Amino acid sequence: MSGFRTAFVTIASALLMAVTSVVVPSTASAAALVEVTGFGNNPGGMRMHVYVPDRRPANPAIVVAMHGCGGSGPGFYSGSEFASLADRYGFLVIYPSAQQQAGFGKCFDTWSDAAKRRGGGSDPVSIVSMVTYAQQRYGGDPNRVFATGSSSGGMMTNEMLALYPDVFKAGAAFMGVPFACFANAADFPPWSSKCTGSGGANRTPQQWGDAVRAAYPGYTGARPRVQLWHGTADTLVPYSLLQEEIEQWTNVFGLSQAPTSTDTPQANWNRRRYADKVEAYSIQGAGHSLPSAGMAAAAIAFFGLS
Repeated sequence: MSGFRTAFVTIASALLMAVTSVVVPSTASAAALVEVTGFGNNPGGMRMHVYVPDRRPANPAIVVAMHGCGGSGPGFYSGSEFASLADRYGFLVIYPSAQQQAGFGKCFDTWSDAAKRRGGGSDPVSIVSMVTYAQQRYGGDPNRVFATGSSSGGMMTNEMLALYPDVFKAGAAFMGVPFACFANAADFPPWSSKCTGSGGANRTPQQWGDAVRAAYPGYTGARPRVQLWHGTADTLVPYSLLQEEIEQWTNVFGLSQAPTSTDTPQANWNRRRYADKVEAYSIQGAGHSLPSAGMAAAAIAFFGLS
């Protein structure tokens, strides 16, 4: 297990280095990443950075982009393509920074009881506060709010879609796990987790779907569309968990486990679609290294922002 942990740290370090319509002009002279303090209720003690492009609609869409364990909002801003896409298409990007220690760096809380209940507290409530702030401060469109993230951020993407289906219209989770996969904090580290481990998490679609429905009891409104990404050679968050995510969200939508279509949008990108609600990308030969070039653009297209 020490070897696994060393491998994780090596991968995380490499990732962090890699991470090193009519529009109207804004009043800012040049867009830049800005830290926001006092953005509202913040039980997770999180930090918030926001990127507001110089040119944007009066009511821009909002994308919440979340880093992996050991990363940060500014790091994900520097190492992903979402900011450049914001410049092109005129949406805001919120970059939260997790502050929860999970044994190998700061990660988004997807394990605590509080984080698995709508309004329960911890990081999910903090992230919703950031969205509300962006709507009030920058005129963000409440009907066009989206979530995306890598690894821990991909896990939190599924979390936010489950807990706040009335806030988020769609999400793109890179290298994530199903909502409510982790039992508690002790179950989170991948070298000891019953969720990740060697990919041992295996529940029925009904069980996974029930977990989402229990997160917001009585909710009968529309559910956010879901895009899922995973590398077939990922050993940190095993590739087998992609299937568990598919089972969860297709069950939530009442869809068959059989895809309605399959294709290869790019070399080594194998895509399965389930009606127009869920799509899953298997990236052949990729390890724990997503999103890579072009994938953020595919997520933004899925959101309808391109």
